[in-house]
Amino acid sequence: MTELDAHRAATGTGDRSRPRAVLPALCVTQITSWGIVYYAFPVLNPAIIADTGWPTGATTAAFSAALLVSAFAGIRVGRIIDHRGPRTVMSAGSVLGVASLLIVAAAPNLPVFFAGWLLAGLAMAATFYQPAFAALTRWWAPDHVRALTIVTLAGGLASTVFAPLTAALADHMSWRMTYAVLAVILAAVTVPAHAFALKAPWPAAPPQSAHTSDSAITVSRSRPFWMLAVALTLSAFTVYAVVVALVPLLLERGYSTGQAAWALGLGGAGQTLGRTLYATLARHTAVTARTTTLIALGGVTTAALAFTPGPYALLVALSIAAGMVRGNLTLLQATAITDRWGTTHYGRLSGLLAAPATTASALAPFAGAALAAPLGGYPHLFAALAIVSAASCLISLRATPTRRSSPPH
Repeated sequence: MTELDAHRAATGTGDRSRPRAVLPALCVTQITSWGIVYYAFPVLNPAIIADTGWPTGATTAAFSAALLVSAFAGIRVGRIIDHRGPRTVMSAGSVLGVASLLIVAAAPNLPVFFAGWLLAGLAMAATFYQPAFAALTRWWAPDHVRALTIVTLAGGLASTVFAPLTAALADHMSWRMTYAVLAVILAAVTVPAHAFALKAPWPAAPPQSAHTSDSAITVSRSRPFWMLAVALTLSAFTVYAVVVALVPLLLERGYSTGQAAWALGLGGAGQTLGRTLYATLARHTAVTARTTTLIALGGVTTAALAFTPGPYALLVALSIAAGMVRGNLTLLQATAITDRWGTTHYGRLSGLLAAPATTASALAPFAGAALAAPLGGYPHLFAALAIVSAASCLISLRATPTRRSSPPH
C-alpha cells in the first residue's frame, strides 16, 4: 500500500464503503464533547465552590462519580454498538449530555448536582472515545489505526479550545449561565453531527477466522485478556496520577505556579505529538513488545520526574516526553482488542477492557493526593508510581494470546 493509499484508507476517501462524513464529524464532536462535558468542570469548579459554599471534595466527588458511571455504562454501550452501530447511541448520548449540563447549571443543592453528573456519566459513555473508536474500527478496518490517530489528535485539542472559552464566558457571567451556554453549544454541534453523519449502513461483523474464532465470552474470561486489563488499569492509574500531581510536584520544588502550569500545558502538547508517531510504531513492532515498551517508558519518565529536581528546562522536557507516552497509550488501548482478537466483538470487549482503566483514572487524582503526605512528598509519590508502572510492565508480558499473532497495520 502506498502512502497515498494509506491516507485514503484513514480518511475514507479511498473506499466508497466508508462514509466520508464520519471521520470529520467525530473529530468535531470529540473536541466539543470532551471540551464541554469534561474540561469545563476544572475551570468552573472554583466558581461553583465560591458561589454555593459546597465543599470542594463534594463537587469533585460528583465529577468523579460521572467517570465511574461512564466506566461501567461503557460495557453496555459497546455491546449495543457491535450489534446496531453508533448512530442511536451517540445521538442519544449527546442529548443526555445537554440535559445533564442543564441540570448541573440549575442544581439548587448537592443531591441535584450529583444527579446531573451521574447523567453526564451516561453521556460520556455514549459519546467519548470508546464509541468513536468502535465506529471507526468497524468502518475503517483493517486500516483503522490512522483513523483512530486522527480522531484522538482532534480530541487532544478539546482543552485547548474549550478551557479558554469556558474561562472567557465565566469572566462575563455566572458559572450557571456558562454551563447553560455550553449546553447550547453542545446541542448545536453534537446532536445533528451524530444524527446525520453516522446514518450510513453499519457493516456486518467480519467473519471469524481461525485466529479470531473465540467468542466474546471466551476472550473476556481468558487469562491474557485479564492480564491486559490489569496492566492497562495500573498504567492508567499512574498516568492520571502523574498528570494531576505534576503541578504540586513542581511547586514543592520551589517553582512558581506559572512555571508549573506551563510544564503541564507543554506536556499536553507532547501528548498530541506522541499520537502522530503511533502508526509508525505499530507498523514496526509486535503487539506485546509495543505494549510493554510504552508502559515501561511511562515508568521511566515518571521515575525521571521523581529524581530530577531541575533545571526547569529539563523538567519541561520530561513533561513533554511523559505526554508523548500518554498520547501513545491512548492509541494502544484503542487498538489492543483488534491487535489480539480482531474486530468482531470490538465494542463489547473494548468496553470491558476500558471499564477498570477508566475507574482507575477517576480514582487516581484522589489516591495520589492522599498518598503524597504519608509517602513523604510528591517526589516519593512519583517514585512509588514508577514502581507501579514497572509491575504493570511485567504483567503486560502475560497478555499475549497464544493463538493469534499481531496483525500487520
